[in-house]
Amino acid sequence: MTAQSFFTNLARIFLRPLSFIPALLIMYFIYSFSAQDGPTSSQLSSSMSHKIIHVIDRVFDFELTEEQIDNGAEKIHYYIRKTAHFTEYFILAAAISLPLYVYGIRGIWLMLTALILCVGFACLDEYHQLFVAGRGSSTKDILIDSFGSLTGIVFTRIIGYISRKSFFEPIFKIKHY
Repeated sequence: MTAQSFFTNLARIFLRPLSFIPALLIMYFIYSFSAQDGPTSSQLSSSMSHKIIHVIDRVFDFELTEEQIDNGAEKIHYYIRKTAHFTEYFILAAAISLPLYVYGIRGIWLMLTALILCVGFACLDEYHQLFVAGRGSSTKDILIDSFGSLTGIVFTRIIGYISRKSFFEPIFKIKHY
């Protein structure tokens, strides 16, 4: 064993576990959002809804009144909350899929393992919300979280496939003359 391969193996041993840090951080953020009481959580998504309507108003120069902005924000509030669920779990699934790949889990096993971890976390997160003032558990949220997770896993697999085919294989391809 050469010194270079020794240090490469040593770095791999110590750096591999660190690949889970992004997934753990995302889980922490999801948990933090779920720990907010009902009014605080609602205020956050309501604020986001207002910002989106303000941006739409500026971009398209609708010259909306404050009442129209409030009405528009109220109409999209539900969809903003559900999109947040989908997006959180999309990102979580990608952050879980990458370290699983680093550890050599591939194909359908990677997809199943990542999906089980994400759906399991979604179930625990909804259960946790039962104990937060003004919050509740929702099967619909678990389904949205699961769909976001599945989409994130498939997206990560597609990006990985494209990267492998367009970048890594040409680099390592041996030319025969």
